[in-house]
Amino acid sequence: MTNVQQLRKRTGEPSDQVPITNLDSKNESKKLKKTLSLSSIVTTILMSLVWITILFFGASYLITETWTWGYRGKWTNINNYLPKKQLVFSEEQLIRYDGSNPNLPIYLAVDGDVFDVTQGRGWYGQGGSYNHFAGKDAARAYVTGCFEDHLTHDLRGLSDAQVKGIETWKQFYKNHHTYYKIGTVLHAPIDSNTPIPPDCKKSTPQKPKTKN
Repeated sequence: MTNVQQLRKRTGEPSDQVPITNLDSKNESKKLKKTLSLSSIVTTILMSLVWITILFFGASYLITETWTWGYRGKWTNINNYLPKKQLVFSEEQLIRYDGSNPNLPIYLAVDGDVFDVTQGRGWYGQGGSYNHFAGKDAARAYVTGCFEDHLTHDLRGLSDAQVKGIETWKQFYKNHHTYYKIGTVLHAPIDSNTPIPPDCKKSTPQKPKTKN
């Protein structure tokens, strides 16, 4: 300590040095203000996002009377967001879900993929227009319209366009707003000596219907 500092200490004169405690206090105050400012910005952004979301869905309901601007499909199907274990069926097991038992769900298969169509019981249940598809893999009939002889998964002899049509049907069920895929069905190999299902004299053209 210099003589000047010793003299000031004895006479009570203020020192040129700023106490460390005052510096710490000022630094803490600056940090607090910065934190509060950042918190305010984040809160403002979150509140803006909330109001934008409310206005978006509110406008949708006022204009289209739906919360999703009239969209109904895969992304509005709650079943696609619920984790499920994919099931594996034999043909004998799948037939149980043909809509004849009101206490069981209704399943159908298209080229090996099994879908839950229970929400369309009026269409696929007993007496429904599409009940012949329930409980089985009738992929061939989807593109031939032969509901007597072609309720089978046998695709032999179909054209490339018809095979592509079956894929379109699979996508229809996968992207539906109420139906969803739940698993697969295992088929026994088709004996090459088995005759290909004959063309039927009367067929009913089928197209995916979004109203189901």
